[in-house]
Formats: sequence, structure tokens, C-alpha cells
Amino acid sequence: MPAIDVAGEFETIARLLRPLAHPEYARGLIDDVAVLPSRPGFDLVLTQDAVVEGVHFLPEDPLETVAQKLLRVNLSDLAAKGAEPFGYLLTCAWSPRCGWPERMAFADGLRADQKAFGIALMGGDTVSTPGPLTFSATLLGWVPKGRAVSRAGARPGDLLFVTGTIGDGRLGLLAAQDRLSMEPERVAALADRYRRPTPRLAFVDPIRAHATASVDVSDGLIADAGRIAAASGLALELDLEPLPLSAAADAWFEGRVDPEGALIDLATGGDDYEIAFAAPPSAEAGLRREADRLHLRLTRMGRFVAGQGVTARWGGAPVTIARPGFTHG
Repeated sequence: MPAIDVAGEFETIARLLRPLAHPEYARGLIDDVAVLPSRPGFDLVLTQDAVVEGVHFLPEDPLETVAQKLLRVNLSDLAAKGAEPFGYLLTCAWSPRCGWPERMAFADGLRADQKAFGIALMGGDTVSTPGPLTFSATLLGWVPKGRAVSRAGARPGDLLFVTGTIGDGRLGLLAAQDRLSMEPERVAALADRYRRPTPRLAFVDPIRAHATASVDVSDGLIADAGRIAAASGLALELDLEPLPLSAAADAWFEGRVDPEGALIDLATGGDDYEIAFAAPPSAEAGLRREADRLHLRLTRMGRFVAGQGVTARWGGAPVTIARPGFTHG
């Protein structure tokens, strides 16, 4: 697709994106392709997500954090499969508000996360659009041959675990919209979690070693854990009471007059980018040792059983979930 602003396109590639390119495989971004050698004993894992202004990020969000969120939501998908990230393809659809300073800010965000996660740009495309501002990335990762973790491998009796904390993405959006009445430091922490989620790549080895099925929590814990159950042909019994909350989310929760409804809101809000996974009870001790070693919270949230659907419980009694998570329709 030809760009509207050709001069801007080539200047953006030459000055901002070429310095981010892989020094060997990206061919200096001059060939419209990257050429990757095969890696004996490994499978190549690919995932793609896009972020759209007004849907996945706010118009006032700094473009540094938009770039980082773009990479991190894709890196989260790789982590859930037990894959180690390698590189990425990038498409930028710049809206009229994106001049040179905005493009530089976006490239700065890419540069920071390339260094943080050990990845490099392989190629892609840059175009202009009347709006909204849109970015898409295809992430590439390696996993030992045949070891990529599916959503479809859970077995009856497996336990459901989730890493980290749940609900910060939902509250972080409210914080970024200045819709939370809390201490400024808590509001800032939640907004940053929404804008720059943490992909759980440090937990890739335990996922690969112990998980029978896995998914990243992008659309809400109940919805995404339910996708494991559906893909595995099982039912899920999920307990809301142990839902792991950050200090900021816990402070918000303490002020709720309807704790059940508040937990449902957090468990269905999405944008957490934690890993929800199934594993047999015999693996729990080993998983907890690894989580403790990494200083990562790990919470048991339920059990997979014969049947279909998700039953969420609060205080031992089933609760009604009107909307299990976010959907694009």
C-alpha cells in the first residue's frame, strides 16, 4: 500500500527505524523482507496484535508507552506459549497529528523495550492514514520443537493458576482517564500498568515444564481462562475470593459497597497480560518454588472438570457473570 506522505515515510525508516533493525537478518530495511535461518531443534512461534487509538490506548497517551504496549501485549502471547522472543515486524499507520517529535517518541519506546527484552526489528511498513492512529506488530519467538503450550491441553483435575495480579488493567484505564479518587501515587502506578504491562517472560521455563494449557489474560481472567476450558473440552470451576490484587487495587477494593460485583469487574476487565494456565496438582509445589525464586505472585484460582462452561463462585456459591470479558464484536 503506498504511503500518502512518501518523504515522511522514508525519512522515518532511515532515521528512526533502521537503527532498530536486526544487524544481520533485517537487511538494513532496504529489501522489504527479512531472511531468517532455521534453528535446528526449535519451532518458530509467531503472534500478531494491533493497537488502535481510542480502543487500545488513549489519544493523550505518550507515544513512548504506546510503542511499549504494542510490543508487550505481543510478548505476553509468546510467554503464554513458552516461547523466547527473537524479533518483530512492525506496521505504523501515522495519523495527521504525528509529526517528527511524535515519531521520535514512538521510536524511543521501541528502543527501550528492544533493549529490555532482547529483540530487534525485522521489517514492516509505514503508511499515513486520516485516522485513527494504528500500529500492528508481529512477534517472532523460538520454542523447543514440539513444546509450544496450547490452550487445548488441560485435563480433568488440573488446577487453574494465574501469575501476578488481576484488575490493574481495568483500574489503570480509569486512572489514565482521571476517573479514580485515590492517592496520586496509586493512580500513577495503575495508569502505568495499563500503559506498560509486564509480559511474564521470566516464567517461560516453568510454563513449558509444567503447564498443560496456557493463555495470556488480555480480555479478562474469566473470559480467557474459559477459553482454555472450551479448547480443552472441559468445564472450569473458578473461585473469585483468592483473586490476586495489587496494593493499589486492594485499596480501591476496600471502598466498594458490593465486593462481589467489584471482584467480577476486576476479573472481567482485561488488559492485565498475566498468564493463566492449567497444571496438574502434582506440579504445584514446583511452580511455587519457581515463582518464589522469581519474586512473582502465583495464585490458584480453580479447577478444570468434566463438562463445559465456566462456573464462578463467591463464598462457595455460584455467581452470575453477565459479561465474562472484553470483546471486539
